[in-house]
Amino acid sequence: MKEALLYRRISDEVIECTACPRRCKLKDGQFGFCGVRWNFFGKLWLAVYGKLIAIAVDPIEKKPLMHFHPGSMVLSIATTGCNWMCMYCQNFDISQRRRVEGWKFSPESIVRLALGVGAHGITYTYNEPTIFVEYAYDVGTLAHKHGLFNTFVTNGYMTDETIDLAAKFLDAATVDFKGNADPNFLRKYAGVPNPEEVFHAVLELKRKGVFLEITDLVVPRVGDNLDYAKKLVNWVVENLGPDTPMHFLRFHPDYKMIDLPWTPIKTLEKHVEIAKEAGLKYVYIGNAPGHPYEHTYCPECGRLVIKRYGFDILEWHLDEENRCKYCGYRINIAGKLHKEYKVDRFVYIPVNAFADYVSLEPKQLREIASTLIKRTT
Repeated sequence: MKEALLYRRISDEVIECTACPRRCKLKDGQFGFCGVRWNFFGKLWLAVYGKLIAIAVDPIEKKPLMHFHPGSMVLSIATTGCNWMCMYCQNFDISQRRRVEGWKFSPESIVRLALGVGAHGITYTYNEPTIFVEYAYDVGTLAHKHGLFNTFVTNGYMTDETIDLAAKFLDAATVDFKGNADPNFLRKYAGVPNPEEVFHAVLELKRKGVFLEITDLVVPRVGDNLDYAKKLVNWVVENLGPDTPMHFLRFHPDYKMIDLPWTPIKTLEKHVEIAKEAGLKYVYIGNAPGHPYEHTYCPECGRLVIKRYGFDILEWHLDEENRCKYCGYRINIAGKLHKEYKVDRFVYIPVNAFADYVSLEPKQLREIASTLIKRTT
């Protein structure tokens, strides 16, 4: 536990958390909406500071970040809690757990672990990183000193104060507009008053120089309105630019919305068509392994330049400057292809086991990891 940075006192008895737009006003002993930011004797504390509930090594493409350090591996970390209440959340056992739980990991131990397992960066994900931004800041600034990059997977529901702090260490972010940013959908199924704060945050992240990719979870029947899809993609083109990667993600039944079907592929393809008509150059369909819109196509000549299956890169037809080998057009990619793209980049780490070993040197950690890590396919 550590005192939070983002809060202010508004009376002798009440403090206001300034991490997200809810700006929870808390009396002594009260937790914020997220369940992890706590007024304890007149100060706001991050109760999950250094308490992680999940750790894994993932391909960067899982985030999904298709245009940022492709082929790289990231150490993914999460605490409990969230500032949204999505009824379809696939990580509900983590994000909707309004309890302070987890194993202790100092910022130093996380960076040591990332280096030890061969990760290229650290991703703050599975729950909303805004709610533990002070911990992410301490981890992220140390990660930069050791040559690691930092990325968020975020709902974008954050304040300018959070963005100012995050921009000091954050290199890239995936911002997820859910249900085509339909205000009615967000109010009913995510517990969010409106998406305007998210739009504002995305603009600020862009202004701060954070590399952005946009996702949109398309939920059948209740979050697939094409008029809102048009509004969203037009906003992305006009405010972020046509080079911004856009991903339409396939919904699958989970948590409190198991009565809905998977998003029909034709619905996702219609969203792609709308996005391309609006002028977006890099449009993807997510959670549909084997679909042609997993690949990257050159906007100039139309040739396939990056072939994927799921999170794996199968073919790469770009030069060292990320230019199309067929016509020379430069593809909007930050960083270069990592050589590890040919190996298995999924690693499940038993959090409780690694909590005992994080003080070891990276070489020793790798040796122990070989017996503890369970590789998945």
